Amino acid sequence: MIDIHHHLLPGLDDGPQNMETSVKMAEMAAADGITHIVCTPHANDRFSYSRERNEALLDQLRARIGNKLTLGLGCDFHMSYDNIQDALDHPGRYTINRHNYVLIEFADTAIPESTTDSLYELIVSKQRPIITHPERNPVIQRHPERLAAWIREGALVQITASSFTGRFGRTAQATAERFVKKNWVHFVATDAHNLESRAPVMSAGFDFLKRNFGAKTAERLCVTNPRAVFDGEELPEQPDAADLYAHYEEEQQLPYGRRKVGFIKRIFGLG
Repeated sequence: MIDIHHHLLPGLDDGPQNMETSVKMAEMAAADGITHIVCTPHANDRFSYSRERNEALLDQLRARIGNKLTLGLGCDFHMSYDNIQDALDHPGRYTINRHNYVLIEFADTAIPESTTDSLYELIVSKQRPIITHPERNPVIQRHPERLAAWIREGALVQITASSFTGRFGRTAQATAERFVKKNWVHFVATDAHNLESRAPVMSAGFDFLKRNFGAKTAERLCVTNPRAVFDGEELPEQPDAADLYAHYEEEQQLPYGRRKVGFIKRIFGLG
């Protein structure tokens, strides 16, 4: 399994506070069957972000764990004005392994209508958004049509593995299952932060998917698609997503619904 969302680097955010805990998390992940981890510290107004500092910490962690895991680097990118401008000015600073995928995390309380324009700007600059844990976001739980609109235009979706087992409540669990059924999900990841409440365990989510959606789906979401992101490659052909146009006419009347469908996909050669 390949984990593209994992707060593994020490002392940077609300993840592990020291290198010893990071090493233990890495060992737990390896024991769970995870082979690759993208270290994704927060990049927001609360936690300062430095790619160079993070790369130095990553090298230290690699030296400590040896060949137990293959480690990469990205971040948990928050859509502030300063972040967006910096990402546009310096492509690769926030992306996974300096390729063309970037994890996007939204606030729980509100998602501005300007978000669609900001996602558009990132995609035009060849930084493809991966929207993290939308099943846990109250705004998207109430308005899944917003997620559908972003997927239509080329955004990808990552679900937290432990959402399938109820770690974040029944609503998040039901929403995660519904999104998988609609083929709106492209990745499953741990979003691990520690050894206890947010542990680096992915196998339970993999097993849930295998039991309920089949081995091919589990492999696609936990191995094949994440590997493409880790290596900076295009995703293989994905199953057709259902209900992406259910609210399309209504969305076109809103400020965030101005894009021509398919334009962003053509940027990445997906159409």
